[in-house]
Amino acid sequence: MAPSDVPVPSAPGLTWRALTADDVPAWHETVVAIEAVDAPAERFTPDDLHDELLGGSWKDPEHRSLAAVDGAGRVVAFGLVDVRPGDVGAVRAHLWGGVHPEHRRLGTGTALLDWQCARARQLVAGAPGSAPGELVLHVDERMADRTALAQRAGFEVRRYHLVMQRRLTGPDAAPLPDVDVPAGVRLVPWSADLDEAVRLAHNEAFADHRGSEPRTREDWQRWVSGHRDARTDWSFVALVDDPDGGAGPEVAGYTVAFAFQQDWTDGVREGWTGLLGTRRAHRRRGVGRALLAASLRAFADAGMDAAGLDVDRENPSGALGLYERLGYVPRQVEVVYGLAVPR
Repeated sequence: MAPSDVPVPSAPGLTWRALTADDVPAWHETVVAIEAVDAPAERFTPDDLHDELLGGSWKDPEHRSLAAVDGAGRVVAFGLVDVRPGDVGAVRAHLWGGVHPEHRRLGTGTALLDWQCARARQLVAGAPGSAPGELVLHVDERMADRTALAQRAGFEVRRYHLVMQRRLTGPDAAPLPDVDVPAGVRLVPWSADLDEAVRLAHNEAFADHRGSEPRTREDWQRWVSGHRDARTDWSFVALVDDPDGGAGPEVAGYTVAFAFQQDWTDGVREGWTGLLGTRRAHRRRGVGRALLAASLRAFADAGMDAAGLDVDRENPSGALGLYERLGYVPRQVEVVYGLAVPR
C-alpha cells in the first residue's frame, strides 16, 4: 500500500525541502562535483537541471523533489521523482538523485532514496488507469555503493543499457558505411511537417521494447524534436509511398540526433543518436542501417570526432548487432533497476 504520509528526513546541520528554480546554481555545483568523481556518461548543464525540475506541464517540484541544504546554502543532496503522463503498459516513477561526495556514507543517500520511494508509491497509486506500477532507477554498473543502495531498497535488475561509441576520426576510425536505401524507400531530412507522424511511428516501433511507453505530444516536443540539443539537421526519416497514391507517404523509420556538448569532457566531439526506430512492418529490410549511415555521414560532415548511442542489450529488433557491424563498441554499462509496486 502507498503510504498516507511521507515525512522528510532529518539530519543535524541540514535543512530538507523541495527544490526551486532559484536552487539551480547551487544544485549544479553539487552535480558537477558528483560528475567529477563518478564520471557518468550523461552530464547536466544548469538548463538541463531547470528542465528536470520544470520542463513539462506534469512537473511538480513542490511534491516531487527534495534537497538537503547545509548552513552555507549548499545543496548537498537532491532527489526527484518523475511520473510522466501517457504510460499505458505500466505507470512508471523514475527516480534520480545524488549526494555530494563530501557527504557520502553518512546515511544521506539512504534517507533520500527512502523518501523518493515513498513519494513515488503515492504518485503511482494515484495515477489514472489500472496498469501495474513500477519504480525505475538507473545505476552505472561501476557504482558499487549505488548498486548496493538500490538492492537494499528491493530493486531488481530489469535490463542493461550499453553506452556505445564509434570513432569517425583518428586511427580507430573505420570507413563510413554507404547509405544503401532499400527499394521503395525514400530517405529525407527531418522536417517539422513530419514531426507528428514520426512521433506516432516511434510509439509503434517501440511498443515491443521493454520498459518503453508512448511519448505524448508535449513530451516529444519538449524532450525530443524540440529539445535545445536536438540536431534535426543530422536527423532523417525513411518514407514509403502509398502505392495507390491516396494516403500520402508513410513513415517506415526515423532517427533523431543530438549534440550534448556538456558530455564532450575528453575533447571528443560526438554526434549522439538519441532515437532510431523502424516500424515492425518495415524491419529487416535495411531501413535502420540506411538511417544510421546517413546520420554518421552527417556527423562526419559537421566535424564530429565520434558517434554515440545507447541500446538495450536485449533489444528485440536486433539493434545491438547492427551497431556492432557499423563499428560501435561499448564504453559504459548502465543497469536499469525496477521495483514493482501495487496500485
